[in-house]
Amino acid sequence: MRTRHVVMALLCVLGVILYLDRICISLALPAIQKDLEIEPELLGWISVAFSISYAVFEIPTGHLGDRYGARSVLARITIVWSVFTALTGAAVGFVSLLITRFLFGAGEAGAWPNVSGVVSRWFPAHSRARAMGVFGAATAIGGSLSPLIVIPIQQAYGWRFSFFVFAAVGVLWAVAWYGWFRNSPTEKGVSPEELAELGRVQPQAEHGLRWSVALRQRTIWGLIWMDFAHIYQAFFAVFWMPTFLTKGRAFTEDDLKWTALVWVGAIAGNLVGGVISDAAARAFGRRVGRRAVGLAGMLINTLLLALVALTSEKEIAIGALTLVGITSGVFQANAFATCIDIGGRHVGTVAGVMNTAGQLGGAASAIAFGYLVKLGDSYDLPVFVMSAVTLAGAFGWFLIDAGTPLVADEDA
Repeated sequence: MRTRHVVMALLCVLGVILYLDRICISLALPAIQKDLEIEPELLGWISVAFSISYAVFEIPTGHLGDRYGARSVLARITIVWSVFTALTGAAVGFVSLLITRFLFGAGEAGAWPNVSGVVSRWFPAHSRARAMGVFGAATAIGGSLSPLIVIPIQQAYGWRFSFFVFAAVGVLWAVAWYGWFRNSPTEKGVSPEELAELGRVQPQAEHGLRWSVALRQRTIWGLIWMDFAHIYQAFFAVFWMPTFLTKGRAFTEDDLKWTALVWVGAIAGNLVGGVISDAAARAFGRRVGRRAVGLAGMLINTLLLALVALTSEKEIAIGALTLVGITSGVFQANAFATCIDIGGRHVGTVAGVMNTAGQLGGAASAIAFGYLVKLGDSYDLPVFVMSAVTLAGAFGWFLIDAGTPLVADEDA
């Protein structure tokens, strides 16, 4: 077994924990709303608090990983978000829950950018989309396990207890990661054969990304545009999907276990998407290959979301959402591979820029969904809007050139 495969195994465990902790609240939301007596229109602001803090801290935490390495940064943020996962279970009202989720978002910020940095240094260039796809699949495993783990815990011990359990698991991972991992393969004593497979290992950044250079490039603006739209629709699965299905499609609490299919779809999409993305990049070049995969994923999602909004059948709704999970998984592996392609030693910062835009999209989605439900007096209108936003975001891929790296200030 190669050392990088152990690195990936640890990252996969992190991905599962990341999404178990993140999605736990959406499954607990009906019970939280009732227990803490929170008005329906305020529920979206709980997600907004997470998204805003996540967005604010994404770029700084990505830069810390570029500069000082993911070993300490990933350990730190995992401990921080685990603490606030536990404190979520101790919330006594709307305000305390809002503050806790804001701080939880600050803790989780930087996870994806720093994982991107680990992949850029520990995996060969020709397999980085696959590596990001495997990590993305692990996060989707966390999502798929959520209803199967969280709901039984809540039914047996109450909604608060599930947050305490997942917090403890996160702390254990952080200790194991910091004790074993090293920022560079050369620091870990990797064999000469594996070092040859990895090629040139990207050094840590000596300076920050020069924004005057980066913001003049169309690729950066394309990443911002398309990921805002992508996470606008993806946040539905993370936050609003259980509420939509119970109140808009007459799902029972037991029926919500079928939402695991959406996450199983995302697992498959990430795994297949990484392979497709790397294959397309080899066949057509990174510029055309990454663009084609990203564009196709968003256009298909547009049609599937429209179908979800149009159907009243439970089976069709969950089937279409499962296909959305698949295409979103394909898209996700491709998008982060694009950040690695262009980012160089600033990959964490570049991924942070993209993910910041995405989290702002998630915040907009979380706010808009509840108000659109009220405006349209149904749960269909917000899903139609998600479809339209996804269609608009697809055109951001025409600005993105994954074959042209950004010019870092060390190299300018």
